[in-house]
Amino acid sequence: MTTREKIQMLEDADLVRRKNIIEDAMNCEKDMLSGFNKPVNNINVEAEVIEPVDKAAQRKAIPVYSGFVSYFPNAMKEVAECSYKANKQHNGDEPLHWAMEKSKDELDALMRHLIDHASGVDWDDDGIRHLTKVCWRSLAMLERTLTNKF
Repeated sequence: MTTREKIQMLEDADLVRRKNIIEDAMNCEKDMLSGFNKPVNNINVEAEVIEPVDKAAQRKAIPVYSGFVSYFPNAMKEVAECSYKANKQHNGDEPLHWAMEKSKDELDALMRHLIDHASGVDWDDDGIRHLTKVCWRSLAMLERTLTNKF
């Protein structure tokens, strides 16, 4: 076989390859235009249905009053009084607010008050129960964790 014949054979093979690529593309286009109406067998498809978020329904689904306030009204009043007295102590005559930057040792303080309570000392020097301060510190730590404000 001559060099010219080999070149011609390679060119013919390349031409056939290109023709096949074009035919495949045309078949794909036909499939797309026909809506892919080819039968499909033995395919398992798992899909997660994502429902639209109804923020009002989501908010109403959390029973804040019936699932928290109505369970612990007395404890909540005690913790609120603790907040009030601590605000007077740490913030003077400023309006009631949590000065988060003044104390960040929630877990250490919680444990100190819990140890005092467990040791039989019910009341702190300021007239607030140690257990009430445990609750306040626990809620403070939870709030810091939920809001990422450390």
